[in-house]
Parts: sequence; structure tokens; C-alpha cells
Amino acid sequence: MTGPSTQDGLAAVLWDMDGTLVDSEKLWDVALYEAAEWLGGRITEQQRLTLVGSNMTATAGYLLEVTGRPVTPEGIAATGDWIRDRTAQLFADTLPWRPGAREALEAVRSAGLPTALVTSTERSLTELALRTIGREFFDVVVCGDEVDGLNKPHPEPYLKAARLLGTDPARCLAVEDSHPGTASAVAAGCVVLVVPNDVPVEPGERRVLRSSLAGLDAPAFAEIFAR
Repeated sequence: MTGPSTQDGLAAVLWDMDGTLVDSEKLWDVALYEAAEWLGGRITEQQRLTLVGSNMTATAGYLLEVTGRPVTPEGIAATGDWIRDRTAQLFADTLPWRPGAREALEAVRSAGLPTALVTSTERSLTELALRTIGREFFDVVVCGDEVDGLNKPHPEPYLKAARLLGTDPARCLAVEDSHPGTASAVAAGCVVLVVPNDVPVEPGERRVLRSSLAGLDAPAFAEIFAR
């Protein structure tokens, strides 16, 4: 890796994980549909799509609600544990990359730009995913259980990543695929490159939409940031 770079004002790139770097949302689909059945009910595809970008506590509570079970702290904890265990089994294998994601990571890293992984997924599952993605691509990793409950769409995940990198979030480009993640990054003051996966993300302030990460290198990220 070369020395630190701030290409055209861009000081760091902050990456979401699920649905952005790896196509793990399909594995979450399996775990969540099965969790609903374990709870004695079912969820529709539309209900599942509302959970894209959600954290574990919110997900467990929602599944309890839609399956007609009491939404209690004990129920949320037990449901969350079930989802974690099932997802860990699914994450144990190599995860599929999103198009262009690995090449984009390599390009940003080789340019010397500081990087962070900013995910709503909890640390234990993130560590499994990093076996595929590679820890070496990130200077810091911020997980969903490390932000004092202030998960996406709250700005704290991206604010914490910027603090750990020692940079201004206004000089960071976040890469996201979901509405909660995009809202989190925008609220933190980042410019956001949005590459939607399962759910459309509407145009708005401080965001640039693309259909894929394919073909993007560090100068392209700097150009997106400067728009």
C-alpha cells in the first residue's frame, strides 16, 4: 500500500457490508424465513424486504410482531440468538461477492485511502464474513453491536468510523445499498455512493446512485465524492 492519500478532498471510504460488498442478503433471507417458521408463522417477501439494512434487535422484534408472538425482551433475545446461530452456519462458507466489489476494494486500498467497514451486522457474524472479504482491506471495523444501540439509520455508525479514522465525515465517501444505511451516512455528513441491491433507494441529497461497483477505481471514487 502506498502512503495516505486525500484524492481531490476525499479522505476515506466507508463500506457497508451486506448487499454492498457481498451478496449475503440472500443468506439472511434463508435465516429470516426459517426464523419466522420457528416462531410458528411466516413472513411475506415484502415483509422481508422491509428488514434490509436493519439490525438484529429490530429484526427480532419485527419477526415476533408479524408472527403474532409477544414482543418481549426475552423473546427478542431468544429470537436474535436463533437467527445468529442459523446465520453463522450460512456465513461459514465463502460468501458471494457483489459485482466489482473486490476490485473496488483493492483499488481504494492500493491508492492509500483509509477505509472502514461499517455494518449493522454484529461482530461475531462480521468476523465470519471477513474470512471472505479480507480484514486487510479495512483500517477499522464498526459493527452493529458496537454503537450503543444507535444503529443505522442513526448516524452514529458512520460518525464512529470517522472518529476512529481521525477524519471529518464530510470528507468521507460511504458505499451503501439500502435506505437505512444511506440515511445513516447522509445524516453523518458523508457523501454516499448508493448501489441498490434488493430494494430501490430514492435519489436525494449527498448521494450518487449507480447500478454496480464494476469498473470503479480510486480516481472514480474521488470524482463521485466531488460531484
